[in-house]
Amino acid sequence: MAFQQGLSGLASASKALDVISNNVANSNTIGFKAGRAEFADVFAASFNGTGANSQVGIGTTIAAVSQNFSQGNVTVTNNPLDLAINGNGFFRVTGPDGTEAFTRNGQFDISKDGFIVNAQGYRLSGYGTDANGDILTGVVSDIVVNPSLAGGAPQQTGVTQTATNNKAGLSLGVNLDSRKHLPEVPVFSAADPKSYNNATSATLYDSLGNPKTLTMYFVRNGTRADPAATPPTAEVLTNNWTVHYQLDGKDIGDPTFNHTLSFNTGGALTTSLPVTGPAFADLFGTNLVPGLATPDLRIDFSGTTQYGGEFGINVPSDQDGFAPGRLTGVSVGDDGVIEGRYSNNQSRDLGQVVLANFRSPNGLVSLGGNMWAQSPASGPSSVGVPGSANLGLLNAGAVEEANVDLTAELVQLIVQQRNYQANAQSVQAQNTILQTIVNLG
Repeated sequence: MAFQQGLSGLASASKALDVISNNVANSNTIGFKAGRAEFADVFAASFNGTGANSQVGIGTTIAAVSQNFSQGNVTVTNNPLDLAINGNGFFRVTGPDGTEAFTRNGQFDISKDGFIVNAQGYRLSGYGTDANGDILTGVVSDIVVNPSLAGGAPQQTGVTQTATNNKAGLSLGVNLDSRKHLPEVPVFSAADPKSYNNATSATLYDSLGNPKTLTMYFVRNGTRADPAATPPTAEVLTNNWTVHYQLDGKDIGDPTFNHTLSFNTGGALTTSLPVTGPAFADLFGTNLVPGLATPDLRIDFSGTTQYGGEFGINVPSDQDGFAPGRLTGVSVGDDGVIEGRYSNNQSRDLGQVVLANFRSPNGLVSLGGNMWAQSPASGPSSVGVPGSANLGLLNAGAVEEANVDLTAELVQLIVQQRNYQANAQSVQAQNTILQTIVNLG
């Protein structure tokens, strides 16, 4: 009988050594979860039974090799698509053949086709976006990061205006020096700096993303001095300024097109805003703002003042148009939202990573490559965005290290080695006893 117990002990110790050696070998594997050999004793059973005090076991066996799904240490990397799960959950990935798998290894990159993939070519799953960059929750699919113009298409200045929202396409605030006199030359001409007091410009964009420079010239209003009058009259300044416009160095529509900005005695702007003008149709053509009777561009001069200080920018120019752009980088938030950054200084959401969890993670089937598949023992996966329900958050630019405690594993290696040696001794002792019996014969 001792042969059987000893051999079972040798087999179990050998299996435990395999598990420990596998843990040690994968101590540097990202997202690896350490295994543990769980032992169980073995007893012979019969219908007639034996006395409870006379039972002798027939050895040991490995009841299960379970995995420890506790959190591993998070290490920062330089790759924005390295993702670490801080808490519960698994990344859901699909193979080229549609095979579904789950992993804690968050080392991802972008494939030539725009998919976010791991080293085995499995595609990361999540929610996609619509044409406006809004997350489409509900349908889980492969996340696509499209580097084409789809995410960086141009937008025409004024596109956010409607017939009712009174929203400006361009916003700008300046300080007009209240100490300024009337320009030396009485008739405005953009080519003559003596015919206006100050000028500034802003870049606008047409529907194809072509940049256009809108230059604004500010002219102080009032009555000029007339030394020839009887008696001679002095210069009279008003709190009104005329704004003239040019587009790419040319007059817009009627050369006399302009706006008047009026101020109170405290230097605050009193003109109703935003200012508009059909002459701005020359900026972009006939379809600038759908729903308006005539093409229009609205300029908001809020923040403009008339103080006794030098001309300057109070509110930097801001407008809702932009040129076409190309994808220059991506970033991932802790909620899994993937944001694309474009060369036109715009950004938009490209998708959202989802996480999956199981009632019994130890029921998952290991596939190798740091991936698992669900099984009847694990139950079906429940999918959600990071931070929802009992799912963890994501750390972008970081990876989760293996949760292997090397010190503990090396100690267990010694323990199992001694167990193996002890079981070998029991086999050797049984062999000596049998040899003695043979010698008696």
